[in-house]
Amino acid sequence: MSWRTVVLANRAKVEYSMGYMVIREKEVHRFFMDEIGTILVATPAAAFTGVWVSECLKRKIKIIFCDEKRNPAGEVLPYCGSYDSSRQIRSQIHWEEGTKARIWQSIIKEKIRNQAQVLEEYDHEKEAAMLQAYWEDVEDGDRTNREGHAAKVYFNALWGREFSRREPSVVNGALNYGYAIILSACNREAAASGYMTQLGLFHDNIFNPFNLGSDLMEPFRPLVDREVLSMTLESQLTSENKKNLINILNHKVIIQNRLTTVTQAIGIYSRSVFRAMEEKGPASIAFYRLPDEG
Repeated sequence: MSWRTVVLANRAKVEYSMGYMVIREKEVHRFFMDEIGTILVATPAAAFTGVWVSECLKRKIKIIFCDEKRNPAGEVLPYCGSYDSSRQIRSQIHWEEGTKARIWQSIIKEKIRNQAQVLEEYDHEKEAAMLQAYWEDVEDGDRTNREGHAAKVYFNALWGREFSRREPSVVNGALNYGYAIILSACNREAAASGYMTQLGLFHDNIFNPFNLGSDLMEPFRPLVDREVLSMTLESQLTSENKKNLINILNHKVIIQNRLTTVTQAIGIYSRSVFRAMEEKGPASIAFYRLPDEG
């Protein structure tokens, strides 16, 4: 079972040996590859063997590369994620618009529900009530953009009326870093299930190779928001900040009446969305809950 996230932050040589990822730094570290779900390469001074990369692709291990500022910039995905990927892609191409609209409605309602919970935790009761009203008004495909209206109320309540998601700031840097980690986990599940990440339910930007992951990740964004709100942020993200954001994947949530990590919950949820598309309705979608929700 893949659950471990490995971060490469120093000069190192990485190779494969007998089922293990071997990292040669000043010391040698070994990780059993069947336990690894994601590898974050946060340094330009890491060298990899082709055999190791090939083994990562075979095991559906996500490799995320960071840019010169050590922010996630790109990732490696296998071409074929499952034995029946051709069948899955054919099905995906013919997903019905009406079904996609109903699934998207459920996803957005869950995202707004989770945002309202964050607002309640931080004593923004008035804004939480506004989001509850938006939640009730979400239509198929979110035709009236309740998501956008909820986002404006949500971010202004948490970070002030002058806050904008479009402006460069340390808060936005932290949010974007965390969202990139969640997006990568969703992309991994889509690829592992045999689907094309380029073809989404709602997102359809021709320049976005991860439209499907962008759809899937929406209910998980408030986990990042909550973590950023708990941080002490300076003028730029610290290594500790980034470590905490990456560790969100190891946080515990409840899904299908059992306690599990966010990584595993993303897998369960994503597969339930794909099943819902085949069943042509959102009834089977499994959403997570926080352990203290009761």
